[in-house]
Amino acid sequence: MVIKVFRDISELSQAAAKAFTELANQAIAKRGRFLVALSGGSTPMKLYERLANETPDWSRVHFFWGDERCVPVEDVGNSYGQAKKVLFDKIGATNIHRVRSELGPDSAARDYAHTLSQFADPPLDFPRFDLVLLGMGDDGHTASLFPDSPIDVTTPTLAVTAHYQDRPANRITLTPPVFNQAREVWFLVTSQSKAETLKNIIEGEFKPEVYPAQRIRPVGGNLIWMIDKAAGSLLKK
Repeated sequence: MVIKVFRDISELSQAAAKAFTELANQAIAKRGRFLVALSGGSTPMKLYERLANETPDWSRVHFFWGDERCVPVEDVGNSYGQAKKVLFDKIGATNIHRVRSELGPDSAARDYAHTLSQFADPPLDFPRFDLVLLGMGDDGHTASLFPDSPIDVTTPTLAVTAHYQDRPANRITLTPPVFNQAREVWFLVTSQSKAETLKNIIEGEFKPEVYPAQRIRPVGGNLIWMIDKAAGSLLKK
């Protein structure tokens, strides 16, 4: 595990954009394509805005999502819709494998598992992503893996149909077996509100049922935390 601390979200996003491009170029040179699972939320949007000015061979970059809300693309909560406005419309991306969020969670989960299978890296029935981008909530959730959600999941996708923080959570998410096979996993975490949880996840006891972000432990891959000073303010120096 590597922890990189940046002054603020702007510095973090700039560094992440450059690293993204380097990683994409390396993967394309080695394997002819770059498979990335994107994250929703405000922090990665800053990264996507920066990526619009980067110049990897976008025709060889395949975009997937770590999770998605089952809402129309036009909804402000749709992660694909958010990325489309700030990134895809600007770079002319073509290899976009979005979650069919117009479906219900169960149907969307089955459909996305089929999409993943078409890029499978045998003996896996899903791809080995070159890069997975993840965020972390104040409660330690990541993607749509929430506290007290099932831990021993074996399927590549999971329908999430429950109430979370007093609001419906109708979503689909990729699962730890997929995330943990990635060649590189980046957590992008900013703001003081996440400092205590981040300290517990990185330096505290292993409690994956309480802190789902602890379930992400790449097998043979790199785990990198990109955080701002505020989020990392409680970590040991």
